[in-house]
Amino acid sequence: MKRAEPGVEEISLAERAYRAIRDRLVMLEIRPGAPISEDQLAQSLGLGRTPVREALKRLQYERLIATYPRRGTFATEVNITDLAHMSEVRRQLEPMAAAQAARRATDGHRVALTALLEELEDDTAAQRSAETLMRLDLQVHRAVYAATRNPYLEDTLVHYDNLATRVWCLFVDRLPGMAGHIGEHGPLLRAVIAGDADKAAELADRHVEGFERAIRAAV
Repeated sequence: MKRAEPGVEEISLAERAYRAIRDRLVMLEIRPGAPISEDQLAQSLGLGRTPVREALKRLQYERLIATYPRRGTFATEVNITDLAHMSEVRRQLEPMAAAQAARRATDGHRVALTALLEELEDDTAAQRSAETLMRLDLQVHRAVYAATRNPYLEDTLVHYDNLATRVWCLFVDRLPGMAGHIGEHGPLLRAVIAGDADKAAELADRHVEGFERAIRAAV
């Protein structure tokens, strides 16, 4: 299936439901262990139960929710012991994705990445809330993954970045210098935009390593 250029994608109701519920789970707006109600989600999203049900099936596969017989469906817990496993995968795939994005990004992708770079370097970035900064972090990662033009790599890394972000949200109050961590994306975006695959890979690896180190220091 051909993917639309950034900004012009038309998505189904099920996809809308999936993205909205996914991000609530990732940002811990739906807290770990909280029960999941199809009816409440459908009402809050202004959607029917069918697209919400389809979305929940995908989210269960992605380990963001879990269903138990006779108990119901719940947001999964955030387990810090999974950090090493996630980092092991991400340290292999994040540099690959950054390099491939530098090689393969279309003009449309580079426009989107440049807009994110400008947002990162805005003078007000340091005064933004932790939630705003984390949402910007998600946007940057997802834009780089999309620029790889490899849907399998993109889907895999979105999945792992979502899980990593949940860990980050859990410990956000213990992590100083968040603006600086997000700011690390600036050089990475410049490398991708410039088509410097080696530099992009190096910076991506350093970023994942720094994330794991910061989380372990906060635990």
